[in-house]
This record gives sequence, C-alpha cells and structure tokens, in this order.
Amino acid sequence: MKNLTKTLVAGLVLCAGVAFAETEATDPSVIARQDLMKSFGGAAKTLGGMAAGKMAYDAAAAEAAKAALVAGSAEIAAKFETNAEDPGSEAKAEIWTGWDDFVLKAKGLADASAALDTSSVETLGAGMAVVGGACKACHTTYRM
Repeated sequence: MKNLTKTLVAGLVLCAGVAFAETEATDPSVIARQDLMKSFGGAAKTLGGMAAGKMAYDAAAAEAAKAALVAGSAEIAAKFETNAEDPGSEAKAEIWTGWDDFVLKAKGLADASAALDTSSVETLGAGMAVVGGACKACHTTYRM
C-alpha cells in the first residue's frame, strides 16, 4: 500500500501541479489551456485527498471530480489546437510538431479518467495511480 500511495502522490503532483511561469499568460487560448489544467488539479486534489485518507470519502464529490476529469480531458485537443506563443505558457513546441502523439496521450488521460472507479477509497487509489501516470506521460514530453 505504501508504494501505491507514493505512486498516487507522485502522479497527483504531476497532474495537479500547474507550476506558474514567471510571466502570466495574456493570450486567451493559453489562458484557456491553463484554466483547463487548473481544473484537472482541483479534481485530482479532491480524488487524491480521499484516496490518501486526507479527506473523508464522499461518493458524490468523487463522482463530480471524476466527471470534471472526463469532461476536461475531452477538451484537451481543442484547447491546444492553436499554437499560441506566450511567455506565460509552459507548453513545449513539441505539442504541435508531435500532434498525433500529443492527442494520443490526451486520449490516455480520457480513458484513465473514464475508467476511474469512484465507489471506494481503495478503488480511487488504484485509479488515480493510472490517471497520474497519464498526466505524467504527457507532461514529461510536452510541458516545460
């Protein structure tokens, strides 16, 4: 269980951790992408908090957070379609030069989010490890 908790925490840090650039974004499409990532962070914080026992398990809140992940992951390709240059962006140019792989990684998050079982603390932990892995797969390649 300790390894699962470590994996979960590492995944959540990668998924939820939207580090702020020294310069705030001004381009509307970049701001929209950052807002989407922040919504993932909020959902991951809720689910991860429950899975780690830092928050009381709440089935309705878990399902709402899952729904946010599912809905948001369906928006990734559309939000990143425009290659906006903005000093406040942490998106690497490789997103647009490796578009098919980027979209495939976004689908990985969509699939992991859809498969997330929110019925118990135990199933949340296992599912969030997979969600966190999907976040890491994309961030490792495509985020500064």
